[in-house]
Amino acid sequence: MKCKICHITTVHPQEDVRIFHKECMSLGKRYEVVLLVINGVNKSYNNFNVIGHQVDYQSRLMRFIKAPNAAYKRALEINADVYHFHDPEFLPYALRLIRKGKKVIYDVHENVSEQILTKYWIPRLFRNAISFLFKRYEIYVATRLSFICAATDAISDKFKNVNNNTVTISNYPLDSEIELQISETKKENKVCYIGGLSLIRGVEEIVTAMSYIEDVKLILAGKFSPDSLHARTELLTGWEKVKYTGEVSRKETIEIKRKCLAGIVTFLPVANHICAQPNKIFEYMASGLPIIASNFPLWKEIIEDDNCGICVDPASPEEIAKAVLFLKENPVEARDMGVNGLKLVQEKYNWRQEENKLFAVYESLLGA
Repeated sequence: MKCKICHITTVHPQEDVRIFHKECMSLGKRYEVVLLVINGVNKSYNNFNVIGHQVDYQSRLMRFIKAPNAAYKRALEINADVYHFHDPEFLPYALRLIRKGKKVIYDVHENVSEQILTKYWIPRLFRNAISFLFKRYEIYVATRLSFICAATDAISDKFKNVNNNTVTISNYPLDSEIELQISETKKENKVCYIGGLSLIRGVEEIVTAMSYIEDVKLILAGKFSPDSLHARTELLTGWEKVKYTGEVSRKETIEIKRKCLAGIVTFLPVANHICAQPNKIFEYMASGLPIIASNFPLWKEIIEDDNCGICVDPASPEEIAKAVLFLKENPVEARDMGVNGLKLVQEKYNWRQEENKLFAVYESLLGA
């Protein structure tokens, strides 16, 4: 009989890329896998099953109170050999599972204590205190966990001193997302940003940069957070050169990238960004797109050291605009950057290697 694994998320969407498409799909090759999703939809796939547990809440606070408790109760009914959770609000219930003798893995997608410092919905007066208290509690629980899977090396480093069973499992692209060769689709005078749209992700600077450029459009694909930011962004100089698509499917993102000159990921220099490795960097590479990215040391090492794009001051619309113009006016160099990025993803930054690390975690807990 196969060992049973239960992945738990109280926040992420049912088909979250890291949880659903990468980790659960991979683990389903070897184990019986259940993905427990709050307010998801029951569904069976070739590799695993989704259980959508319904919880009624009307606010973020009520979700925080009700969803983890409901997930915990349903998780006990599943009676898995290993529980693998993805949201920090589940930490108290992870402790309960540990006290019942369960093996528990914490999948850390973000440096949450630093992320708290930029949460617009937390009053600024309380952010430092909440961040400090959360960090202490997270470390307290981390010492008792069976394993910690971190999305970046920077997050891993945070936990290795308190739990030796810590490993980095990066969000590198799946084989299905990697182009076999540079697309021959004719490039249009467009650049793209695909992902969550917020102030700290530099959406205002990207839009403003377009006001410095003639004959280039920006495709902006994603959801604004908060919703009110959409109206504010439409008032910026440069919005007239923006095509806003809203959220798009993964298939649609591939078509967008094939037509564009470059992909943009110019997050602002807040603590949680500087050592992050956004999926977008590697997804742009996987499509053979040169990248315009923030000039953080880690990002420059990935992008500029291997000539995959241009790093700029993310707070400077002028620098972003200059990078766009360079790629527009130098198509040979732009194509070379795209080729370099694609090759790196094919050989190094791909899910195949991360999948093997994930299997090793479970083998250490369950045996080969």
